[in-house]
Amino acid sequence: MTAPSTTPSPAAAPDETAGSPAGTPVDEQGGPLLARLAGLRERVAALVERRTAGDPTAADPLRGLYLSDDAVQHLLHNGPATPGDGGPADLAGGTAALGSGDRLADLAVRLGLTELDTAILLIAVAPDLDRTFESLYGYLNDDVSRRRATTGLALDLCGLPAHTAAARARFHPTAPLRTLGLLQVTEPERPFLGRPLHVTDRLIAHLLGDDTPDAALHGHLHPLPEPLPDTDGTDFVHRLAARLHEGPSTVYLREHREGDGLAWIAAALSTAKRDALRFSGPEEHIPELLREARLGGRAIVLTDLPRQPGPLLEALAAAPDVPVLLADRRPYDPQWCAPDPLVLQAPRLRAGGTAAWAAALGPDATGFDLATAVAPYRLGGDRMRRAARAARGLAAFEGVPLGAAHVRLAARQQSASGLEQHARRIRPAVSWADLVLPDRPLTQLRELALRARHRDRVLGDWRLSAGGGRGRGVLGLFAGESGTGKTLSAEVVAAELGLDLYVVQLSSVVDKYIGETEKNLERIFTEADRTDAVLLFDEADAVFGKRSEVRDSHDRYANMESAYLLQRLESFDGIALLTTNLRANIDEAFTRRLDLVVDFPFPDVDQRLALWRHGLIHVPCADHIDPAPLAREFELAGGSIRSAVVTAAYLAAGRDEPVGADDLLEGARREYRKAGRLVPGEATW
Repeated sequence: MTAPSTTPSPAAAPDETAGSPAGTPVDEQGGPLLARLAGLRERVAALVERRTAGDPTAADPLRGLYLSDDAVQHLLHNGPATPGDGGPADLAGGTAALGSGDRLADLAVRLGLTELDTAILLIAVAPDLDRTFESLYGYLNDDVSRRRATTGLALDLCGLPAHTAAARARFHPTAPLRTLGLLQVTEPERPFLGRPLHVTDRLIAHLLGDDTPDAALHGHLHPLPEPLPDTDGTDFVHRLAARLHEGPSTVYLREHREGDGLAWIAAALSTAKRDALRFSGPEEHIPELLREARLGGRAIVLTDLPRQPGPLLEALAAAPDVPVLLADRRPYDPQWCAPDPLVLQAPRLRAGGTAAWAAALGPDATGFDLATAVAPYRLGGDRMRRAARAARGLAAFEGVPLGAAHVRLAARQQSASGLEQHARRIRPAVSWADLVLPDRPLTQLRELALRARHRDRVLGDWRLSAGGGRGRGVLGLFAGESGTGKTLSAEVVAAELGLDLYVVQLSSVVDKYIGETEKNLERIFTEADRTDAVLLFDEADAVFGKRSEVRDSHDRYANMESAYLLQRLESFDGIALLTTNLRANIDEAFTRRLDLVVDFPFPDVDQRLALWRHGLIHVPCADHIDPAPLAREFELAGGSIRSAVVTAAYLAAGRDEPVGADDLLEGARREYRKAGRLVPGEATW
């Protein structure tokens, strides 16, 4: 074939908008790159002229499809092709400062590429930017079907002999261009000088100003949350930001609660003014992720690591030039990866975080006591913002101003967890007005709610935690006879805090096989640690009973279960309440670890009368009905009084009449009979 013209025709001119973002002309985004291509075209033209000089097949229209005798003789007597004039520095264009607008120069400076690497990269991308290079490369490759640059052609255009070891090494699998994912040398079965050079479409798009992430990462990249106001300006954030400024490094943050690590990472990246890619996906996409991070000079953030994170961390460790920030609740295992990252303990996020909630809720959070409303919640930054959006949506749906109830409901929705596998959730619908108790237990219950609100300040800021790995949980024991209001009180405390109540199902916890009960309890405590909720162990004697003298293996394993519970309660960070009918059955070691022990006395006459009247508030009753005689004659606890009222209500509903005195009397008698007690023979009305 004849030597191609080195001046492209108008029809062959590059598309003015190809490879650039919509509406952005290439002359603005890819101008410096096209200027480089013009210099490369001149180098190609010089090499074409050098190759055609004295070549008897230069004018053969079938050149490149077969070898004639004249061509063979020419090759035998002229030796290897002579490289072109000039070196790689002419094509690389020298170094440029970052932000100069020349994306190829920026990439070279950021990744530490040599002038030869930059020149090779330019030669490889040329056919993807200007189609005339396809014909030119096909001619220089002496094969019309090979329209990409080869290793040999790249060396010739850079003016380097093909036998130079240092130059050939730039195409080695361990060379920067290949390890950084910028260049592919394909067809390894061919001789070295004939192997084609390829670049990805993503690199081409980046050089032209298009920052759309690689299609392979679609669905695996997520935006970073905005930094929480409560994390700005802390020493930890400044130290982590300084670490990012020092250079690429891998940091593993062990978070105390899910979402905490991401909040601190977002704050550090914001302080360091560093962009990042938040990734969640399989390790097979790590090469594309690393390339994307390198192209944009960004860090990589990973949370919610897989169960076996070793392969993922090993793939990331192979790229020490990219900053990687990881966050997970598990302690770092040295077997996961070598070399080890910098392992840090993420600080606890304070419960409440009024400033963060105020920023998330905006100007709507002014009509109620925000600090009290959000005090029990320890949501991470992302979940907090989602809860704030949900709260505003609930208020808009009801057509009322944003209130504390909306915020609490939305926060509870974000705290949902796997606790329902082992516990029954109760959405509290009661208040302090539903409790009929003496002053002492009422005061203790209010103190319990107070401790739950201010535990971070007292145990954390004021450093009153006992140490030794002890948590910041709130533990209470409710002791009293059946029906005295223990479970109801737990529900009232949960309602006061704006939290859900989870009643542990002992049937799903206690297991006849050794060690299984402890495993089930550990799952419950782990979920409760990461959930804003109140945990209730009803009839706690079953799992918190006294240890006994070891007479056989059963006693030994029962004591091991108690020992596990003692250790786990000390490290618990949530709110746990225990109820028992017999306080003496609870091991003294458990009692010592409790914050409060609330005794629920059997109600006296006045309290029983208040319970009867409270139970009848919403029930239609006959005129002049007075439950005072029932309160005097029948010694019933609050739960039994409620059951008696329910019985009376059903009797009245069956007659389609209001509840009468006889209905209440019959309900009280039935409760006595259920308890096996002698029914008073007669009641005075």
